[in-house]
Amino acid sequence: MKYLHKTIASRLEAKRKELNKLRPLPKVAVKKLQEKLRLEMTYNSNAIEGNSLTLKETFLVISEGITVKGKPLKDHLETRDQYAALEYLYDLVDRHKQNTISEKLIRSIHQIVVQETEKEQAGKYRDANVFIMGAKHTPPDAFEISRLMNNLIIWLKQNNKKISTVELAALFHHKLVQIHPFLDGNGRTARLIMNLILMKDAYPLTIILKNDRKKYYGVLAKADAGDYTPLVNFIAQTVERSFDIYLKTLAPTKNKGKLISLAELAKGTKYSAKYLNLLVRQGKIEAYKEGRNWLSSKEALSKYINNRERKK
Repeated sequence: MKYLHKTIASRLEAKRKELNKLRPLPKVAVKKLQEKLRLEMTYNSNAIEGNSLTLKETFLVISEGITVKGKPLKDHLETRDQYAALEYLYDLVDRHKQNTISEKLIRSIHQIVVQETEKEQAGKYRDANVFIMGAKHTPPDAFEISRLMNNLIIWLKQNNKKISTVELAALFHHKLVQIHPFLDGNGRTARLIMNLILMKDAYPLTIILKNDRKKYYGVLAKADAGDYTPLVNFIAQTVERSFDIYLKTLAPTKNKGKLISLAELAKGTKYSAKYLNLLVRQGKIEAYKEGRNWLSSKEALSKYINNRERKK
């Protein structure tokens, strides 16, 4: 069964082809993009889990080694660990493109993610039962983890060519956090492995924003109940945002229309900004997210209207 909406899938494929046409990509520009996304990923992935450092503070901790007054030491250590794990991820993609995802690799990434905060548990499956605050899902008993993780790797190999890369990455992410194999760092590890699956197939680093934390947990909860479509399409939109960042930087002349707020876009149309927001979140209108706000263009809205008219 396919969970990715055709409209989003079509846009992703078009942007992927557009980016591939630009290859070989300019090394200096790509390096700067990777640094930007790595910083964003470090900040957002940690912030989703409750880290209190701001984006600017995260930058200072990483680039200057500064200790931010009034912020917990653990938050600083998590930031350094997450950034180191991302460096390891890029190295895996750059030097070992055929490197298969295994239990050993997942444990290795987890070991880096918590190497300074949970040294005794780093890279080790949990040996105790846990529960997730605020969630209906209860992770499996500790004695089941080895079997479930082995089955997860088998599932990955069996579905590697059967479903799209975005669907594969999103579903693997959910299955991993559902097993919850570690005492801490499960979400951060799952988001890194999800990215490894994407990046091995030439997708850019993909970031789940802190501002989307509530929605992110919501689509994971729906996936727990067997409804995977919201999760897959949520992840697809984060992938599209990264494509947009790359194309906006590397092919600025190819931008399709000036990006404006949904409130401005709604002016002179029969649509309200609230309804446009719904269409954007459903993936029906191409848009780009900055902070909490969605930006789109008159061209994107016209394309949606024309497609709708053709279907009538």
